[in-house]
Amino acid sequence: MPKHRVIYFNARGRAEPSRLVLSAAGVEFEDVRFTNEEWQTEKATGKYEFGQLPCLETDGVIIGQSRAIARYLANEYGLAGKTNLDKAKADMITDACEDLLQGMAKIHYEKDEAKKKELQTEYGKKIATILAALEKILTANNGGDGFFVGDGVSVADLSFFAQMEYNLSSAADLLDSYPS
Repeated sequence: MPKHRVIYFNARGRAEPSRLVLSAAGVEFEDVRFTNEEWQTEKATGKYEFGQLPCLETDGVIIGQSRAIARYLANEYGLAGKTNLDKAKADMITDACEDLLQGMAKIHYEKDEAKKKELQTEYGKKIATILAALEKILTANNGGDGFFVGDGVSVADLSFFAQMEYNLSSAADLLDSYPS
């Protein structure tokens, strides 16, 4: 079995779906978490092609880009979907979750308070649209069995879980209008 190292900052963030895929598959992995200072030293080694995190190191090979890592692991451990169409649906849902994460990041890093309020309003509309679409997808899959793709946990479910964990920490009632 390959030896995996998930490398990121000391946060859930963009590495969390990959960690969840490995955990759901019952695969042991090393969870490497850098402080910002440690990362600057590690980054200077040139070992990381894109100079950013997260990365996955598998048997000495480093893969960058969070969604590529999650897709690779999901495919490797049977959590991507059984058919190519299921895999495309899982990618679609994972990408929708990434859209939500990017929207949250824009708000978090915005310094101008007026612009921040504007971004929050836009994000509220975006999340409502995405959650309504995901509710429809979820209820249509296998008669609403609780999984986005197929009849079991997939990277789509894990990505949604990771994203909603963040969202629900600041808006506990967020999913009240989306029972599935």
